[in-house]
Amino acid sequence: MKNLKYQTIALVIICISAVMQSSPAAAEVSGESAFVFNTFSFLIHGVLVMFMAAGFSMLESGLVRSKNTAAICLKNITLYSMAGIMFYLIGYNIMYVDVGSYMGTFSFLYNSSGAELDLINADEPTDGMVEAVVGNGYSVMSDWFFQMVFVATTASIVSGTIAERMKIWPFMIFVVILAAFLYPIQASWTWGGGFLSEMGFSDFAGSTLVHSCGGWAALVGAIILGARKGKYEGGNVHPMPGANLPLATLGTFVLWFGWFGFNGGSQLALGSALDAAAIAIVYVNTNLAAAAGVVTAMILTQLLYGKIDLTMCLNGALAGLVAITAGPDLQNHLIAIIVGSIGAMLAIFTVPLLDKLKIDDVVGAIPVHLVAGIWGTLAVGIFGGGSFLIQLTGVAVVAIFMIVTSAIVWSALKFTIGLRIGDEEEELGVDKSELGLEAYPEFGQGLR
Repeated sequence: MKNLKYQTIALVIICISAVMQSSPAAAEVSGESAFVFNTFSFLIHGVLVMFMAAGFSMLESGLVRSKNTAAICLKNITLYSMAGIMFYLIGYNIMYVDVGSYMGTFSFLYNSSGAELDLINADEPTDGMVEAVVGNGYSVMSDWFFQMVFVATTASIVSGTIAERMKIWPFMIFVVILAAFLYPIQASWTWGGGFLSEMGFSDFAGSTLVHSCGGWAALVGAIILGARKGKYEGGNVHPMPGANLPLATLGTFVLWFGWFGFNGGSQLALGSALDAAAIAIVYVNTNLAAAAGVVTAMILTQLLYGKIDLTMCLNGALAGLVAITAGPDLQNHLIAIIVGSIGAMLAIFTVPLLDKLKIDDVVGAIPVHLVAGIWGTLAVGIFGGGSFLIQLTGVAVVAIFMIVTSAIVWSALKFTIGLRIGDEEEELGVDKSELGLEAYPEFGQGLR
């Protein structure tokens, strides 16, 4: 028994020694495990971003008048579908495949890699097959899926601004061009390794590449389309409040929730302790910036108008989220609060400025996505260690490109098939004139 006792103690010591000696190697994640975690991160974060499509749909549905609700719902589910198809057909290749200084290839379709298909279809997969797949770091189509849902977000920004007076089909044609060409080209300059990336321009998750891109397209569209009938008659601003603020609030919460995928997934990896820790920081900064935006909007509207404005608070949250998106990897979380707060303030001050310019933005997408997006991108040059001048250059280049190209597309649509519905149709509502139905058929008249 005594010998057995000593033998047991010796065995335990040997095991502990072996574990201690091998711990550095054991702490490393295998290539296949990293592949699985990275792929999972792209997919699950992509699902969160996809859920933002529901958030945009609910937010916009709540901020338009009831007679235009069904049209907004239709636009949001259709723009998501069209954006996905066009990004598969050509957009992803332009954005990421063989990118030179200014864009990628114009080749059609983007499919799974041959190595992945060989592994899936093999009766008995070999180690070589596994290594060929694992060497890429993640599943090819998981990255496509994550990148695709960003395109739909860009198109959703445009949808809310030009609501209540635009025909459905011209808008959808614009979405096709935006998803297939405009968005991928300008995004390739940074995320595809193009000339802005070479300059050192930084946009972690897309304050400029997604949000300002959509914001510029929305701004140009609103100017060319014109304001809603009666909005600025007599030299005064006539408010046209949304029909369902609880729905708009729900949409804001859904967007806030989805934004964790938007920013967190933009770490682009989850195959190491470093990546996991970095994503945790991104989540916290994202949440703090949004919270700061809400509180700032609440205080500011009380001071400016004597009452708290719920819609401004909702957009304050979104402005905070947009602002932090360019640099959510800040290691000082207090800075995230500052960035989100300033983003909300800028958005709130932009609303009356647009009214003075008679630019009709139904849901406030231009102040939130364009203005806060510009601020967030520049904030990287102030707080994030980047070059302010390079950040400003990136903002300007994307602005020029989107203004010029959007103006060409919007104008071409205006002078060919037309953009606006008629005055009588606008009075009746886009639901009836374009869809032939109402979102609230039993009591819609009372909500107008």
